[in-house]
Parts: sequence; structure tokens; C-alpha cells
Amino acid sequence: MKITITEFVTLDGVSQGPGSAEEDPSGGFTRGGWFVPHLDQAFVRQASEWLDLADGLLLGRRTYEAFARDWPQITEPDPFTRRMNSLPKYVVSNTLTETDWEPTTVLRGDITETVGALRAEPGRELQVHGSARLAASLLDAGLVDGLRLVVSPVIIGEGRRLLTGTTDVGLQLARSHVTPTGLAILEYDVVGRAKLADYQGAPTSA
Repeated sequence: MKITITEFVTLDGVSQGPGSAEEDPSGGFTRGGWFVPHLDQAFVRQASEWLDLADGLLLGRRTYEAFARDWPQITEPDPFTRRMNSLPKYVVSNTLTETDWEPTTVLRGDITETVGALRAEPGRELQVHGSARLAASLLDAGLVDGLRLVVSPVIIGEGRRLLTGTTDVGLQLARSHVTPTGLAILEYDVVGRAKLADYQGAPTSA
């Protein structure tokens, strides 16, 4: 299976609390909900198409607990609820002891071994949603095949930044478009280490 990461992020790199003020107030963060004003049907269609590719969800403990609290309570029909609730969930955690959002499997120990074994299995995508700390660890471990960024046209000025601590990852832009409300959707393939070079002047045409 391919491992893909989907993250919502502001222009200044904040990924904390996109959905509401109460979603993640850790660290005294009070500016949650910055993604919602820009949510439109074009993005809903895109997100639904991405979810169609999933054979499972790969989550960190914090995101799993928030999803397990919220998704089973949604009763209004939408493009995501049935699939989110029914897909296999894999939680990377050495401390999680209870799982009541089934089907759930807890992955303990070295992610290179546990997640690497899942990645080697046949299938389409194992999708990471949110779980920024896990996403950074997976990128560092060389276990990620694709990164999907949804950039909201807003600067928040505070909050937890995306992928802090991640080192040396090269990306190649595969697809991009902008929704009517200004969400920039950027889909990257992971292509090994980041390329570096010294500037030697602008290239000239032959």
C-alpha cells in the first residue's frame, strides 16, 4: 500500500485546530476554525475522491481519540461518515489502552517495522489525516509516498506548525488546483532527499 498524508495548513504553516475552536486548544491555542470559512463543494468532492482510494486510516493517538469521539456521533448523511467509521483504523501509540472506534488496531514499537509491514501489504492507500507528529516521523523514516496539502488563505500567527522537526525530504509537485474559495490543493510525490545547490546565475535558453 502507498502511505499518503493529508494536512490542512495556513499560509504561515499552522496545522492546529482547523475545524473549530474546541478541536485542539492545547497549548492555549484559541484561533481554531480557520479552515471552515473556506470550505466549499469543490474541496468536498476532492476530499471524497481521496477517501475513495483508502484501504485504511493511519493515525496518531491524539487524532484518533478526537476522531473516535466525533465521527460515530455524526448522524446527518454526508460524503464521509460511513467510510470513516467503517475503514480499518491503525493507531501508532505505545500508550493507548482502549479503542472503541472499531475496527481499530494499535501499532506499538518501532514505526519502521510496524508501519513498514503495513506498507508492504497489497492495497491502495493507507491514509494519514491530521496527526502532524506522526506525519513528520513517517517522513523522517522514509515511509511516505505522497503528501497532500490543503492551504487555507489565512495567516493565524500562533499555533502548532506542520512537520516541525522533519528533516531532508524531497518533493515533486504532481497536481495542483485552487477551489473557488481560495483553498490551494497541492499534491506531492515524495522523491527521496531534498536537492540542494548553490546559485550560479539564471539559466539561459539555448
